[in-house]
Amino acid sequence: MTRPLTAAQRRLIDAADPDTGRLRGTPAQLAALVKRGLAFRHPRPPHDHFLTPAGHRVREETQEDAASEPVNVPASAGVFAARVGGEPSAPASGPARLREVRGAWQGMLELRRMSNPDGATDRPCGWERAHLVQAAALALEAAGHTPAGPGTEGGYRVRETPQPEAVAVYEPDGEALRACAATLEGAGWQVGEYTEPRTRARYLLASPRRV
Repeated sequence: MTRPLTAAQRRLIDAADPDTGRLRGTPAQLAALVKRGLAFRHPRPPHDHFLTPAGHRVREETQEDAASEPVNVPASAGVFAARVGGEPSAPASGPARLREVRGAWQGMLELRRMSNPDGATDRPCGWERAHLVQAAALALEAAGHTPAGPGTEGGYRVRETPQPEAVAVYEPDGEALRACAATLEGAGWQVGEYTEPRTRARYLLASPRRV
């Protein structure tokens, strides 16, 4: 069970730089936020600490709620639950979900800027290469593509593949599949369209671009 944030941790997150998410605190405080997945230590000197996308979401929640009680951080807060398509249960769509997804995408762009050696935001960072399915799904959902619902054929589905650093994206509608390809390419992925030998279904194979 995830322990709630302490008042000191809340203050630390609330005081983060509004533009960069840069944090200031004691080494122990910063290490505790890193352990929770709410902050990361920049690999380059001076090795400052910054909020992760999950940390930005917690900050937004604490700013909306001025109550003095500690904030309970969901166990899944370390990894944003983007819709991969075809889940048996999925969060309700609507304005609140759209704000959450777009906020997560903006946080991901900031994470790219702070963790890519050259500060580039036009290509995936190390976190995305370590969480391929979630990263590709986040790019698609944030761009407004419709994920497949439970038991339905329409909508995108992002799946793992045996190939290293590659995911497959399925979408039965050809035009929608090509739109998914354009979104992923714009988000810094290398994308190719292929045909399943047995089913003849078209799908995308996408890999995060490094340069």
